[in-house]
Amino acid sequence: MTRGFFATLGLSVDAESVYRIILREPELHTDKLAHHLEMPPGHVHDALGELTRLGLVQPSWERPGQLHLVDPEISLNSLLAGREADLLERQQAIAAGRATMHNLIAEYSGRNRLSGRSEIKYLQGLDDIRAHIEVIGRECVSDVMAFVDGGPQTKENMEASRPQDQVVLDRGVRMRSIYLESLANDPATFAYVNWLTEEGAAIRTTPVVPLRMSIFDRRLAMLPVQVDDTAMGAMVLSQSSVVAALCALFEKFWEEATPLGAAPQHQSDDLTRQELSLLRLMAEGNTDEVCARKLGISLRTERRLAASLMARLNAKSRFQAGVLAARAGWLADDSPDALLA
Repeated sequence: MTRGFFATLGLSVDAESVYRIILREPELHTDKLAHHLEMPPGHVHDALGELTRLGLVQPSWERPGQLHLVDPEISLNSLLAGREADLLERQQAIAAGRATMHNLIAEYSGRNRLSGRSEIKYLQGLDDIRAHIEVIGRECVSDVMAFVDGGPQTKENMEASRPQDQVVLDRGVRMRSIYLESLANDPATFAYVNWLTEEGAAIRTTPVVPLRMSIFDRRLAMLPVQVDDTAMGAMVLSQSSVVAALCALFEKFWEEATPLGAAPQHQSDDLTRQELSLLRLMAEGNTDEVCARKLGISLRTERRLAASLMARLNAKSRFQAGVLAARAGWLADDSPDALLA
């Protein structure tokens, strides 16, 4: 009989050792068992108590104060039958639980089909979103692509993401992420991104990203329900044509983005890509607050950049600066930032 068998019956290691000796020499007393097994008498006493509770030995009627070995064919069969009954009950409970789960999933899927959302899963709340990302990450096998907006990342978000990113990278999944150039202004975010690159991720930066987005294995895409307010929830898309279009958008940005650590690219008239992006946002009539949020920079920094650009263009207003920049040909390029205009 192997240890696995006795463990299944619920015997501890000490109780198994004592029982094996008793099987060979049923007449041994506690002291002799302790000597034979080189085990403290207290341990032997506890083991005998365990064997008694399990019905493998019992107090002797013929020899008061001593224990009698119950016929193993009876005692072991009885114990095994009890374990089988427990296992059967658990299997039945699991089967019932699985049936309930399938009914709930069918009810949820049916509701989504009726509302025309069969290929969209909606997530509400940060806990639900993070839990779903963890599940998708465990199932991911080839690659992850992500737009990360918002500039400096919160400490809570980075702490929640680190173990999930580690698991994905440890499995050899290719991870590519595009952050805002402004991440260099936040030491904590920059340190986290450097850690990602050390673990094997590829990171590039760009002045503006269209929205927060993650794509897993080119088959699932997670996006915010509302671009300007990620707290509203997220949605997971699985429609192949939509996911393919989002992959193409990412690849276009990736091609033009700057590898982490490289100097920001300059465009016409020695403008940085961040400055060009700000000019496009100004030409669209966006407020200082919106421009700062999209670029992931502080309002003070955005206003300083805007004032500098207006002075270089001799513009009297933010909107005029954007128009003059367009007329000067500064904004006439096919970079992915232009897709946002």
